[in-house]
Amino acid sequence: MSPPRSRASDIAFTATVKAIQDRLGSRAAYARMESGNGWQTTISPDLARFIQAQTSVFLATANAQGQPYIQHRGGPPGFLRILNDTEIAFADFSGNRQYITIGNLADNSKAHLFLMDYAHRQRIKLWGEARVVDDDGELMRSLMPADYRAKPERVIVFTIAAWDANCPQHIPQRFDAMDVAAALAERDGRIRELEAEIARLRAV
Repeated sequence: MSPPRSRASDIAFTATVKAIQDRLGSRAAYARMESGNGWQTTISPDLARFIQAQTSVFLATANAQGQPYIQHRGGPPGFLRILNDTEIAFADFSGNRQYITIGNLADNSKAHLFLMDYAHRQRIKLWGEARVVDDDGELMRSLMPADYRAKPERVIVFTIAAWDANCPQHIPQRFDAMDVAAALAERDGRIRELEAEIARLRAV
């Protein structure tokens, strides 16, 4: 049974973590954060837009012995679906059939979602619990992205307990290949327009 929490950030800032923060000089700053708005526990409109734009997510779980595991899941924008102000769900596609995440969640529902937007150098961390839903075909069909070539096997529903946004420090800026291709196509189109205009002016 988890100890009671007085603040949302207590889910990560345990007594041990706070003692280390105090020893290394950062506790005062985080104490001010805790006494102010602190970490949020529901999905804000800005967070909703961020989640719905993602094409990649990392889901962390741990087994009954505490051994952690991180699994990557991806899909087209919108494959992460917001069910309500505390729940996110996605169709779990067929993969390598190791089922480590599913097994971990059977023993330990605690989970973490890590979302990274390299293009805008932004990351979001979400603490909570996850559950596997394998007997709701209607929900699974509703979460399946249109025209996406993947086989859904089950649904994973993540319930948020707290979330935090990090600063962009040390995040390398990277761009999705499709976004780069679209930008280059737009550039090439503009070059063709300018070349045609130059040719017309020379002819005059």
